[in-house]
Amino acid sequence: MGGAMMRRAPDGWLLARALRLPESTLALDAQGWTALLAIARAEQMLGTLAWRLDGVAVPPNVGRILEDAWRSVEQGRVVALWEAEAARRALAPIDERVVLLKGTAFVAADLLAGQGRSIGDLDILVPRASLDTIEAALLDAGWEWVKPDPYDDAYYRQWMHELPPLIHRDRDRMIDVHHTILPLTARITPNAAALLADAGEVAPGLWALSPEDMVVHAAAHLFADGDLAGGMRNLWDVHCLVEQDGVAGLAERAAMHGLNREVARALRLAAALYGDGAGSRLVDRLYLRRVTARDGWGRTTRPVTRMAFYIRSHWLRMPPAMLARHLWTKWRKGGAGPASG
Repeated sequence: MGGAMMRRAPDGWLLARALRLPESTLALDAQGWTALLAIARAEQMLGTLAWRLDGVAVPPNVGRILEDAWRSVEQGRVVALWEAEAARRALAPIDERVVLLKGTAFVAADLLAGQGRSIGDLDILVPRASLDTIEAALLDAGWEWVKPDPYDDAYYRQWMHELPPLIHRDRDRMIDVHHTILPLTARITPNAAALLADAGEVAPGLWALSPEDMVVHAAAHLFADGDLAGGMRNLWDVHCLVEQDGVAGLAERAAMHGLNREVARALRLAAALYGDGAGSRLVDRLYLRRVTARDGWGRTTRPVTRMAFYIRSHWLRMPPAMLARHLWTKWRKGGAGPASG
């Protein structure tokens, strides 16, 4: 594998550049390709990289890796859509529609964000008032509880934005049933009714959030809830959604959900990584430092930065006194609680 040697220690920016400018990979040497593939795999973006490098001349061994990655995400797409259909069938008798979230929504709607997208659990959004009926229908259809611990179960039901996770006893696939997009303990309260009301049908009996709300959800997950784990993939989602549908009406929609600051940051960081965002604010650079914290073997780096964002994520999710009680309870039980999931 010829090409120029890498002049700096690789991190997530190497992957961002390859996704933004696929032809830039022509200059990679063996070390550069190893780093790029390792980082993409660690960020669960190997399929996305395979899609972006389609038609680019790559070394034969790299081509085989990318081909395998593409086959894997295509299989994952089929499985994800089948799980969505299984959920639709389970909820059809109680007349509840299935509003898909995240990766499954992207592939069901045939969006750019779904191209090469790695998909994990099935995430759906339903009305909070219907949770008991929906829970019973899913249990009858073969799903079972993942978290048997009474504290975790009670915590999810009282404070989280979703039911405790369920897994299907035969297919070994998980479903996360959301009734809003941020924990009830969070300082921001998105308009869940509007999310559901403005969802659109993307396949027979399957619905997805509006394009604007998809961006709002991604921003909420990154900046008002999580510790930025998986941030490169989520910001790629934002980049693709904006590239496909633009930003008309997005600011108003974000303000309605109380997430205008988070959406604005998501747009800036997505542009910095994958678009034409030349400069970013000082605080944005800290976020980018966290998001790109990988070495040339795909391992996490910058532990101080990652710990700072981990603490921040807990601080955002619940008031200090509640956070202290929750962490104390989980420490005594010897496990990480829902707030760190």
